[in-house]
Amino acid sequence: MKNSRKLYAIPYYVWMLLFVVAPIMLVVYYSFIDIEGNFSLVNYQKFFTPIYLKMTLSSFWYAFLITAFALLVAYPAAYLLTKTKHKRLWLLLIIVPSWINLLLKAYAFIGIFGSHGPINAFLSVMGGEKQLLFTDFSFVFVSVYIFIPFMILPIFNALEKLNPSLVDASNDLGASNWTTFSRVIFPLTLDGVKAGCQTVFIPALSLFMLTRLIAGNRVITLGTAIEQHFLITEDWGMGSTIAVFLIITMFIIMGLTGSRKRGMRSEKK
Repeated sequence: MKNSRKLYAIPYYVWMLLFVVAPIMLVVYYSFIDIEGNFSLVNYQKFFTPIYLKMTLSSFWYAFLITAFALLVAYPAAYLLTKTKHKRLWLLLIIVPSWINLLLKAYAFIGIFGSHGPINAFLSVMGGEKQLLFTDFSFVFVSVYIFIPFMILPIFNALEKLNPSLVDASNDLGASNWTTFSRVIFPLTLDGVKAGCQTVFIPALSLFMLTRLIAGNRVITLGTAIEQHFLITEDWGMGSTIAVFLIITMFIIMGLTGSRKRGMRSEKK
């Protein structure tokens, strides 16, 4: 039985080696190559200059805003879904837009936020038009819209697994709705919140298409810098250095969000 399990695991290990480990090692290798093709640490020296540090802080700030707003919308939505009839159907309707190509959704919002779009048409009737496209607001709004399904799904699953008798016990003991939520519901669904934040925050750090189409390059993130170094300046070493930083950040975030589960497993052992 053990030999058969090892045999069945071979395709998995081969896949991980070819499409996960090998690309990461290739990125790490190129991060030590300068623009002239020589082995050097100059890329890491450049990364810790004020320009890239400011870009890093900007990326983290926008990723935090996107994650925070997505959580504020997703948690109540997921909670209401668990209380509605045909909740699986409603959940599917929320997830379906995530199947649409990101580029198509971006162009749709260009039309919506554009100067001749429906929002500006409404604002003109109310008293005046506003420049909504190519702003921080439009970038954060569209990003939150795109990532909301990925935040709702893990929170919905966590709420579904919540034992309703615990909520009933809290109400029977005289706890208010806010106390029940803050002391019972939210702590017991915190793993779903962590999973949702992880799913949103990590890709939000490396957004680049929306920064061009929706923000008009007014928002510069690490993802934008990687795209420019690989496709415009052709400085693959610097682009790889930024990618290495994002990979390290990804592992740190995954470690922080998964610490509670590992702690519970160790306690059980």
